[in-house]
Amino acid sequence: MSLTSSQESFPVHNDHYREADYQLALECIGEGEFPKALQLLDEIAGPASRDAQVRYARAVAYLSIGEYKKAGTDLAFAVVLDRTFLPAYRHLGFVLLTMGKELAAIRVLKAAIAIDPDFSDAWCVLGDVYLDLGEADKALEAFERALDLDPRNPEPHCKLAMYYVSRGDMKGLRAEYEVLRELEPAMASRIAELLP
Repeated sequence: MSLTSSQESFPVHNDHYREADYQLALECIGEGEFPKALQLLDEIAGPASRDAQVRYARAVAYLSIGEYKKAGTDLAFAVVLDRTFLPAYRHLGFVLLTMGKELAAIRVLKAAIAIDPDFSDAWCVLGDVYLDLGEADKALEAFERALDLDPRNPEPHCKLAMYYVSRGDMKGLRAEYEVLRELEPAMASRIAELLP
């Protein structure tokens, strides 16, 4: 879970030290030091932060240690605080799916897609939700849309491979395996274990 996209920049604060601590917290997340990152983020803004970026960063740290409920709370606040903060929608959709709240996940992901129909990550997670609900045609449509938008992204290729496994389509699975061999060899080696 990256915090470095152009949509995820830190808002300018008057307090230089807060921004430095925020950057340090991001470094801690990148290095897997999640408790330290959480401590820094709490010191910056407290547990009831009204800063969408801080909420999002804290949610990423919580997700990394398996604290989905806490992550979901921070992500929900991030979305309310900044209605255009697309990565927060994507992660909130994932958290809701993980918690078995598929219909809520669909609402959140469709809200992100309404803001930006070209947000491939939302389409990818939406495909996961539909697959979980047993709606294979909608899942396939979402995964294909994600790939149309970002054909070199290995995540939708991997998800499409899992779709083909669930449908018993070994030809489709092999095609996704071949693409992943080029894009993400480590992921491809895991897919290879599923090939006949």
